[in-house]
Amino acid sequence: MKNRLRVLRAELNWSQAELAERLGVSRQTVNAIETGKYDPSLPLAFSLARTFKRRIEEIFESEESRRPATG
Repeated sequence: MKNRLRVLRAELNWSQAELAERLGVSRQTVNAIETGKYDPSLPLAFSLARTFKRRIEEIFESEESRRPATG
């Protein structure tokens, strides 16, 4: 799952550790989400959306939504 987490975090000049503290997760969790190695749980995705004052869809993009439609 592609995401804009790193970009949004950089816009606010937050480190991974700062974002992790705000979310109540480890810095490693933030890193794993940013690099696409881990998809967050739904509650964590909502927490990210609230933290950045964005809709979930503005932060995360599923692989399916990036594929061209066939038919």
